[in-house]
Amino acid sequence: MKLQTQRWIDRWAGQFLCAAVSLWVRLLASNKAAPQLGNKPRHILIILLSEMGSVVLAGPMFAALRQRYPGAILHVLQLKKNQEVSLLLGLARPEHLHALDDSSAVTLLGDIWRVSRLLRRLPLDAVIDCELFSRISALMSYLSGAPLRVGFTPHTQEGLYRGSFINRAIPYNPYQHISKQFLSLADALDSSGMPRNKSAVIRELPSDTGLAVPFSSAELNDYRRRMLADFPIMNGRKMVLLYAGGGILPERAWPASHFAELSAGLCRAGYGVGLIGLREDAPLAASLQRQTGSELCVDQTGYTRSIRELLMLFHAADLLITNDGGPGHFASLTPIRTMVFFGPETGRLYGPLGPRAQVLESGLACSPCLSAYNHRETFCDGDNQCLQRIAPAPVLAQALAILNQTGSSV
Repeated sequence: MKLQTQRWIDRWAGQFLCAAVSLWVRLLASNKAAPQLGNKPRHILIILLSEMGSVVLAGPMFAALRQRYPGAILHVLQLKKNQEVSLLLGLARPEHLHALDDSSAVTLLGDIWRVSRLLRRLPLDAVIDCELFSRISALMSYLSGAPLRVGFTPHTQEGLYRGSFINRAIPYNPYQHISKQFLSLADALDSSGMPRNKSAVIRELPSDTGLAVPFSSAELNDYRRRMLADFPIMNGRKMVLLYAGGGILPERAWPASHFAELSAGLCRAGYGVGLIGLREDAPLAASLQRQTGSELCVDQTGYTRSIRELLMLFHAADLLITNDGGPGHFASLTPIRTMVFFGPETGRLYGPLGPRAQVLESGLACSPCLSAYNHRETFCDGDNQCLQRIAPAPVLAQALAILNQTGSSV
């Protein structure tokens, strides 16, 4: 389904269904005590329907859950198209990964029915809904059958209505990094009262994701040799990867002309430039190659056939310069240095974890404009001045400084 179609269904059908479920739960629970998590929960479900980068930012929450409930089986519910990352990171055993196919309304409804029946048979002790104000995730938390339901609420703030059946509701905080807020959801399993995170431990922003993808030296060396055979111009050079695509939110993209100027400057300095992205980003890569005008700039869109291969490419390169999105978060799982552009959204909430990532923001007064409160719909109509005003020359200077600090080339 198209993103706008999903938003329309979530807005109108979602509000009605959330209100109906809230009324039903209120009638059923009028004489019941509030549910509590036992000392040894057996099954906990985590709902992560949003972009793949959010899975990486949820890494510290998964680590906290495993430490606190070592005997519990963690289940993960995701959109089918995002499941590759969870498999790669080993967030749960393959049989405990559950998927919803949102390619059409028919497949989505069928998967909701199938997954709900499967989860209710477990049965679940608790569910953690990591979505901000998505109504389908809230409804899935109820349909899962878990007696203890943890999720975000706007409380008294303006926000998207999604019922009152989340019985451990954490106030969404637009001033805290999302990784810390995910940890608040985990803390809410053991707490009571409102707001629940008052009784939570005081946490600093995690210094890293707590996630890793194991590679053998032989595997990385074999990949590097294959990559250099396919792109021999990179032999003996440091390599910079550029991700210029905007994905499903094109307003998050730094202007292509800026990327072209940056690429040309890197090539003049003798560095190899790899233009990465999906196959549909190939026309953009071809345009950037023409504007760069150097054989040192190569098209690597569609070159990596999986997230695992993308991570191996990151191991083989020296610097990644990317728009806000999945690549910047995946890079935090590897040794590569990263520069990430933010504007419509902010690195203060969604920046990659770890010391090797540098966030680039202009600080324009209207930035950020995408939030949980507006369905991530911007009012700039494609005129993303917050990113256009980040000039190429300072970015090039910072990139060259980083490259001068890094070790030997590939």
